[in-house]
Parts: sequence; C-alpha cells; structure tokens
Amino acid sequence: MSRVNVSWIIAVLAVEFATLSAVRAHSCHEVKTAFQVRQIGPLKWVPETPATDVDLSVCKHTGPSCCTRKMEESYKAAVLRDTTQNIRSYSFEIKYLISTHTTAFQDTFQSLLSFSQSHLFSLFETTYTSLLPSISPHILCLYTDLSRYLQGTGNVSVETAVHCFFDSLFPLVHAHIVNPGMAESIGTGASGDSQLGDCLRMTRQDVNPFGPHPQTMTAELVSALQAGRALSIALAVGSEVMNVTDPAELSKECVRALVRMQYCSHCHGLTLIRACSGLCLNVMRGCLASLSEIHAPWRQYVNILQDLARMVAGEHNLELALLGIRGHVEEAILYAQIHGPIITATVDKVCGHSSNVSSTTARTFSSSSATPPPANSSLDVPGADKIGLLKHLHSSFPQKSSKSDRGITLRKVARDFIAYISRYKSIFNNLPEKLCEAEIGVDELTCWSGDDVVQSYNARVVGGGVRAQRQNPELRVRGVDPLILEVKARLELFNQEVQEVLPGVGQGPSWDEPGSGVENSGDCDDEDGCEGSSGEPEVTPPLTEADLSKKSVNVPAHESPMVRKKPVSDASLSMASVIVITVGLWLQCCFI
Repeated sequence: MSRVNVSWIIAVLAVEFATLSAVRAHSCHEVKTAFQVRQIGPLKWVPETPATDVDLSVCKHTGPSCCTRKMEESYKAAVLRDTTQNIRSYSFEIKYLISTHTTAFQDTFQSLLSFSQSHLFSLFETTYTSLLPSISPHILCLYTDLSRYLQGTGNVSVETAVHCFFDSLFPLVHAHIVNPGMAESIGTGASGDSQLGDCLRMTRQDVNPFGPHPQTMTAELVSALQAGRALSIALAVGSEVMNVTDPAELSKECVRALVRMQYCSHCHGLTLIRACSGLCLNVMRGCLASLSEIHAPWRQYVNILQDLARMVAGEHNLELALLGIRGHVEEAILYAQIHGPIITATVDKVCGHSSNVSSTTARTFSSSSATPPPANSSLDVPGADKIGLLKHLHSSFPQKSSKSDRGITLRKVARDFIAYISRYKSIFNNLPEKLCEAEIGVDELTCWSGDDVVQSYNARVVGGGVRAQRQNPELRVRGVDPLILEVKARLELFNQEVQEVLPGVGQGPSWDEPGSGVENSGDCDDEDGCEGSSGEPEVTPPLTEADLSKKSVNVPAHESPMVRKKPVSDASLSMASVIVITVGLWLQCCFI
C-alpha cells in the first residue's frame, strides 16, 4: 500500500513540474528583461508569449519565437551601435596615444629651441654686445625656421636658414670686429648706405669669412633635425589615418551576422548563452576584413615611428645639435677675427674699398666687441692684449639646472612612446580577437552556433583579410572598402618617402620582439629619469651644455668637434687660448 502511495505522489509531482515548465517555456519574460536592460528598444515590441506565425528575416527557425520583425530591426541597430562603439574604443586609445605624445614631443622640441636661442643670445649679450641690436632679428628668424622645420609645417630648409643667418652676420662682424667703426658704411642701422652690406651678404659664401663652421653647423642640424621633422610628420599621418578609419561603416551582411551571433538565441528564450568562439571569429573577421588590409603598412609605419623616436633621442643628438649652435657661431666669429686681413683684402677686391681705418687698426679687436684683457696681464708680452679674447670660453656652458627646474627629457618621452605604441602594432590584425574576448564564454560546456545550442562549433574558422573571407561560412565579403584602400595607399606612400629620406628606418628588428629593449633597454643613465628613491621614475632635466663634458666620451665620431673634445681644466684652456692667439698673430704678421 505504501508503494502505491509513493508512486502516486511521484506521478502528481511530475505532472505539476511539467505544467510549470510548459508555462515557463511559453513566456518571454527573460527576453523582455534583457531587451530592457540592454536598452535595445521599446518593451511593447516584445511579446508576452512565443508566437509561431512570425515573419523574421534574420532569426528564422521552426517553432515558437519570442522575436518580432520590429525586434529584429532593434537588434540590428543595437549590434551596429555596440560593435562600432567597441571598435572606436580601440581607435580612441591609439588617437589619444598619438595626440598626447605629439604634444609631448613638440613641447620638448620647443623647450630645447628656446634654451638654445637664449644661449645664443647670451653670446652676443656678454661678448659681442655691439652686434646684439642688429643680429637679434636674424637670431629670431633662424629659430623660427628651425621650429617650423621640426614641426613639419611649411617648406622650410635648414640649409637655407643657417646660410641666411651667417649671410646677415658677415656684414656685422666685418664692420664691428674685423674693421671697427664701419657700422654705418654697411647700413647696419636704420639708415645709411647699404650697398656694401648687400654685397657682403651676397658674397659671404664665396668669401668664406667663417671657415668650415657654417657648413659643420648645417650638417649637424640637418642630421639631427631631419629625424625630428620626420617624426612630427609621421605622428600627423597616424592621427589622420585613425580619423579616417574611425567612422568606417559595417556592411549589411555584417550587421545580419552580428544579430545571428548575439541575439537570435533570445528568440529561443536563451538570453545567457554565449556565442561559440569560432562563430565570433568568423563574424568579426568578416566584418573587419577591410581593416585587416591595413595591417602590413601599419606595422611598418609603427616600426618607422619607433626608429624615428629612437633616432631623435638617441645619444642626445637633437639636444647636442641645438646646444652646439652657440659654439659654432662663436668659433665662426673667432675664425673671422683671426683671418681679418685676408677677409678685408678679399672684400676690397669683390665689393670695393671697405676699410676706412689703418691696417693696424683693422687687425686689432674692438674693446666693445670682445671681452677686455685681464687687468693683471702684462702688455709687454707679445700678444698679451689678446689673451682675454677667449676668456669667455671658460663660461660658455650654463650651469646645470637645479632639481626644482627639472622637466621631462626627450629621451624619456621617446622611450615611453616606443613602449606604448608597440602594443598597437598589430591592432588591425588582432582586432577581431580582441572584440571576441568579451563575447565568447570561457570554460562553458555549450555555446550558440548561430542556429542552435551546441557543444562545439564545427564550421571552418577562416583567417583575416579579404581574400580569406571567400571561405567564410557566416557572411559574404564583397571587397575592400574604397576608403580603406585610400588609407592603405597613404600609409604605403608615407613609408616609402621616409625610407627614401632616411634609408633603413623601419626595417630593423621589431621593437616588441625579445631583446628589443622596449620594457627595459638597460641603457638608463642620469638623463633617463628611470631611477628614484620611491621606485618611481625620477624626472630629470633636458641635457644642458654643462653636461657635455660627461657625455662627450660617448658621442659618435660624426658629432661636432666641439662636443667630442674631452673636458679640460682652466689652466689647459688658457694655454690653448694663448696658442690660438699666438698662431693668429703669426698669421697676421705674415700678411703685413
């Protein structure tokens, strides 16, 4: 009797459970909840119970469905919105990275230019004061052109800028230093005859009053600033590329495939199941097939960016070139002082008689143009009145800035940029995988195949690129977006132009490969700002000329001779000054 009662109870419970399951199966409550939570559309479009006579265009299947035609349209708008937003989130990361580092590089460039300009002004303020009023506009013009060149704006030439500066400097040096008292005769003021001054400016390169120093300065600036200009242009190109690819539209076939992947399961009442990984990869690779075509030129472009950043900051080349401008100008003026008689004789032949003073005066230095001799020097010693001429070389480099004045170094900006940009080298190729990371389930026994719940996705998983999509089982890719083709051509052209100007750039080992030095290059020094008491990078100042004595040993052979020389003591520098002046006096005596 007890067995009969137990069997009867089990039968009743089974009937009740089946009844509850049927009621639940014929309810679209969970679908409505998901529809509301994901803000897909109005809730009135979601039916209370599944219907069988629904005309669907995407989520077609036999049996009852919790979807309607209006719900499908809302699903299309939702997947288009969400997928576009996810793509743009990665695009925004790259644009923000490029934008912030463009500002950082330009700010550092302008800081170096400003420091170098002030340092050059100090040469004329302390040593050649009579030249300062007339040379000031030409100094500003020189650094304006160098700034525009570094920014990559305008058709500016470093060679032209440097030659223009020295062309304007020659008449001033000739009138104030080589032949003191001739300022008005060359028209250095607001009035006066400028015929001689114009002749001196036009014939400066033929007369060669400054020796090899203008050419040396030009070569160093071109070598150092060329990479900086290319980097500025490259960053602008990267920003342009990201702005063009950002609004890339998804095709209708892509939108339909996304709906099948993300929302067709809802029509079955299954709102929590995730898409199979193979399904997601096929759909995303098909949707982003055009973007994958940019992968090769974009990867090379990032390699070029990394190489240019390394070249700009490597061995402080840019800092040394800009800080060396004062030294080259100073040596050029000294060269003209020493070779004054030869220059005067040449100018007399080319531009007519230019000396209105005696030959003895023409071969001496104006007290207002150079540092006066020491008070305790003996004028009875031959050349003793010239010993003070090079005294300013002892203090030609400014003192190192204090810790309170320290800022971000160019090398640190470049190192950070190289590390960050390497993460996005394969972004256009890996974007489908990144987007699928949030869509596919992890360690789940079942998944959504686009039509039904399965244990595994059995269809073929294709690779990236337009050509591979011919075998894609989920959607049809008709061809490459014309807009993407233009971007690809733009990148390829830019890469080619950079490699023509700077051969080998972007063709070395990848910076994100082991041993490339992205994480820790191992060459950290005082200027890197990579040490600190708290474990954080210590921010250090830009390289000042006071530091050149520390860095000159490691400077390559092609750097300025002024930079390569080893630190010398005051006594040895004074002796060198005496030797230079003695040689100069001997040369003058030979031409008397």
